[in-house]
Amino acid sequence: MKKWLWLTLLPSLALAEDKLDSGDTAWMMVSAALVLLMTPAGLALFYGGMTRSKNLLNTYMMVFSAFLVGMVVWVAFGYSIAFGTADGGLNKFIGGFSNIFLSGIKWSDLSGSYPTYVFVAFQGTFAAITLAIASGSVIERMKFSTWLVFGALWIVIVYAPITHMVWGGGFLFDAGALDFAGGTVVHMNGGLAGLVLAYLVGKRKGYPKIAMKPMSVMLTALGAALLWFGWFGFNGGSAFGANAVAGLAFFTTALAPAAAGITWILIEYIVYKKTTLLGAASGVVAGLVAITPAAGFVDVTGALIVGSVGSVIGFFGVTTMKKAFGYDDSLDAFGIHFLVGLWGALATGFLALDDKDLLWDGPLKDAGDRMGQFMVQVESVVVVGLVTLIGTVAVYYIASAITGGGRVDDETESVGLDEAVHGEKSFNL
Repeated sequence: MKKWLWLTLLPSLALAEDKLDSGDTAWMMVSAALVLLMTPAGLALFYGGMTRSKNLLNTYMMVFSAFLVGMVVWVAFGYSIAFGTADGGLNKFIGGFSNIFLSGIKWSDLSGSYPTYVFVAFQGTFAAITLAIASGSVIERMKFSTWLVFGALWIVIVYAPITHMVWGGGFLFDAGALDFAGGTVVHMNGGLAGLVLAYLVGKRKGYPKIAMKPMSVMLTALGAALLWFGWFGFNGGSAFGANAVAGLAFFTTALAPAAAGITWILIEYIVYKKTTLLGAASGVVAGLVAITPAAGFVDVTGALIVGSVGSVIGFFGVTTMKKAFGYDDSLDAFGIHFLVGLWGALATGFLALDDKDLLWDGPLKDAGDRMGQFMVQVESVVVVGLVTLIGTVAVYYIASAITGGGRVDDETESVGLDEAVHGEKSFNL
């Protein structure tokens, strides 16, 4: 990876004198706002529409609260652990504690060509949505109090160190791992955390014998559209400026999900002889997940391949694989985010453009270089997987001990968490 270029983008590692650029500043603020929209609007509606009516409000609250907790904990501790500078070998794994509560950072400080506070906010939205993704695996049966405690601890213990290792100057960063906007850091991380939680909390009562149909496919489709809209900031903002790489990421973010949506529709028709709106929306989200690690590294061909294959993997992940292993991943966070994010991360090693102007070590000299990059990608997904697995188990048990168990009682689950936990209904009709 071109260390000199990436280092000028990271506030704690800047090598050159920073200078404010109004265009870059405006783009990064807009991008942060777009990513913010993805969580309490896009993902909340996408997940909410797929749950049962008696748990719609709780599902929305799980996602909404993930954003609230995620942003506060990110500013308090997460940012420093992810992007601070630790002493000696510890810096290979965490960024240290010098910037706790943003200590040492003034409002006027710059990260490259825009304010550091904007960078903190932008990265905070990533932390929040990663946590929110995991909620999709345990809706309808996890205690809300446990979820809040789990989320606060998980950002600090799991998300922030992974972010440092991949993006903040840790050992995967040094190895040259490519993850443009969060294939490993966000989607693999959040998707696997969701699956771990699903196993630890247990299956919903009656699953899989009782049909648990989505409350509103229309809400889910609206959520998918809002996610797609926000994803232009998610991927485009990860170029850290209003530049040509941001334009490339913007374009691939438009193309790959479209190809993935079409692919999912075709698979449904081949398998079921029907095409569904839920399938189309799921395909689009799968394409967005797949292109995330590759968005600023691939061209038209790469975007089409990443999106289409990602859709195939996502489809069989939420159907065949889920049925074969029997886990109750309520809203398929593992199938759509972990499996597809894994594909995107590995595919980036083979499909990244051979171009010296991109944020990696192009041009390639021979096929051996390409295989070397692929092996670095393999290393990154293995490390992220292990840290997420071990860390999530530990954090869940700590949170459960604090709150007196991680699962609601049978009566609450039967009545529905909306009324039993929150004292509200989604719709008073």
